[in-house]
This record gives sequence, structure tokens and C-alpha cells, in this order.
Amino acid sequence: MPQRILLSIAAAAIAVVVYVAGVELHRWIFTADDARPVAPRGDLAEFEKTSIAVFRSSAPSVAYISTIRQHRDIFGGGTVSSGAGSGFVWDRAGHLLTNAHVVSGADQVFVRFGTARPVTARVVGVAPEFDLAVLRIDVPLTGLTPLPIGASSELVVGQQVYAIGSPFGLDRTLTTGVISALDRTLPSATGHEISGVIQTDAAINPGNSGGPLLDSAGRVIGVNTAIASTTGSYSGIGLAVPIDTVNRVVPQLLSRGTVARPGIGISAASQEIASQLGQEGVVVIDVARGGAAEAAGITGADIERGVLGDVITAVNGKKVASVSDLSQRLHEIGVGERVELTVSRNGLERAVSVVVQDLNAD
Repeated sequence: MPQRILLSIAAAAIAVVVYVAGVELHRWIFTADDARPVAPRGDLAEFEKTSIAVFRSSAPSVAYISTIRQHRDIFGGGTVSSGAGSGFVWDRAGHLLTNAHVVSGADQVFVRFGTARPVTARVVGVAPEFDLAVLRIDVPLTGLTPLPIGASSELVVGQQVYAIGSPFGLDRTLTTGVISALDRTLPSATGHEISGVIQTDAAINPGNSGGPLLDSAGRVIGVNTAIASTTGSYSGIGLAVPIDTVNRVVPQLLSRGTVARPGIGISAASQEIASQLGQEGVVVIDVARGGAAEAAGITGADIERGVLGDVITAVNGKKVASVSDLSQRLHEIGVGERVELTVSRNGLERAVSVVVQDLNAD
């Protein structure tokens, strides 16, 4: 073998040895044998301070809600877990607020704050049409702090929000995000559409239901109630019942256990059918006997003859485009109040005065 080739091989071998030795020397010099010193962090960012403050002040008032129901079968009976969710302190009398679907069908309801033992709760009132329920715990009430309440009218898309609850049973979990949209609608278990719903990208998962949605001042601005997802888990869209609706419904649940259902005693066509008929507004199909609409002279359609009846287009001068719009306006006005409806028949409009009635009344 020529001497030149031997020299090249030797040089390559020496280079490999030098490289390996250098790597080992580098590792030996820079290996941290002892615990590493803690690097100075500096102050927290302002948004971090806000998140921490909101959680520390609000979390003690947020509870884990669990339920059980009795069951019977051919082997006897027993109890099974019925559901779980979240809730929060409404007042110092021991009332808590949660979702109606969290306690639906339950024979027993339990409330647990943090690591404390669960206590039995009594269902005071339920409003399925708004997915809200009020509970009461009968225990020493020291330390129960109601969360402050905000206002739906102040909300803007893009503002920071915080959700606290028990997703998948993990107690007092904080997620953050922004208000993604306002004035969404959400169907309830009764078919009634909840209006003014808040959409957020703060992570809301099963178990968050009934927990508070808070603003950066730590005020409740909504009650987390649903997610828009094809998998049943969070996919970027969470929905919350707006606090103005909550603040209107809860006093009724506390005083009477149910909520009034303002209406005028009509059956109306769906928005799809109204569009097919080329009508903008609420198409009256039928009028209940003895109801407010009948007393005001509103008439329904004559289906056999194919004759269209009255179409309600506005309430107190505000346009209504759907049954949901009409329902929302009547809820805002309240039972017993007189409203002026703009009604169209055969292309002619007229004003009709109607007293709002409680459709839930006997």
C-alpha cells in the first residue's frame, strides 16, 4: 500500500480520536453535577397577574356538583351516578346557581367546595327553558362569598374572559380566552331558544356546565352551559347564558321555584315556513281561546282555505323576524305589561295593544 494512502488513513484515524475526545471533554466540562441555580424571573406580566387575581378571588365560591338517581331492575335496585357539573355561590343564604341539565333527573344532589366533604343540596327551582337551576345547601354558611355580577350590555367581542369549573371532575380548573361573539342563540331542552348567548374560546369541557364565566374584574358575565363540538369535547366554541338573563330568571326561581313564560297565546309558523311564504315576521297559525291575542283581535290562518292570518312584525316599534325575537321581547317586557304589536294582514299594517300573559299560569 502506498505511503501516501497510509498517511491519509492515519490522519483520518487521528481526527476521529480527537473529535471523540473533544466531545467527551466538552461533556465532562459542562455536565451539571449539582442542582442548577434558579434564574431570576422578574415580575409577572400584567395579564398573568389578572388571571391569578381572578382565580384566587373567585375559585373559593365555585363548587363541584354531582348527582345520583335511584334505579330499579329485575335484580333489585340501587343508586347510580346521574351527572356532574359546576356551580357557584349566588347569595349568603346558601343558594348556588348551576345548569338545569346538571340536576335533571337527579334524586340527590351533592355540592363540594374544593377538598371539603360533599354536602347535600336541595333543588329550589329549575328553568329548563334557560338551562338554569338554583340549589340550596343547609350547612353552616360561614365563608360563603357570592360572586359579583356584571352586565351583558357592557360586553364586547375580544375582551378577556375566564371560566372556572370542574371539567371531567377536575375541581376548580381555570381556563382563559376571549369573547368570540355575542348574541348567539341556543336551543334549550324545552325547545325555547335562549337569546343573547355569549360565545367564547375559553376551553369549556364536560363538567364545566353551570360554572361562571368571568370578566377581568372577577364579575360573573355568564353561566357556562354548552359547547359546539362534533366529539363532545372542547373544539374552540363554548357558550354561556348571559348574566342579564340569569339576573332576571334567578329571582323568580327563588320566590316561586319556576319562571314565568311571557306570551300572548298564539301558535306560530317556523321561520323556515315564514320564509317560504315570503313573510318577514311571526306568522300566526292559531290563537288560544281566552288568551291575550284573542282578546286583542289577532287571528290565525285558515289552513283549510289556505288563507294567511296575521303576521306580527314589531313589538313596541322594534322589529321581530322570528318567534325567538318575539319571545325575547316579551321576556324583556314582562308578564302583566301592555305592549303594542305591529300586525300585518293582507299587506295592511295596524297597531294592536296586548297585555303580556304568563303561559305557565293555570
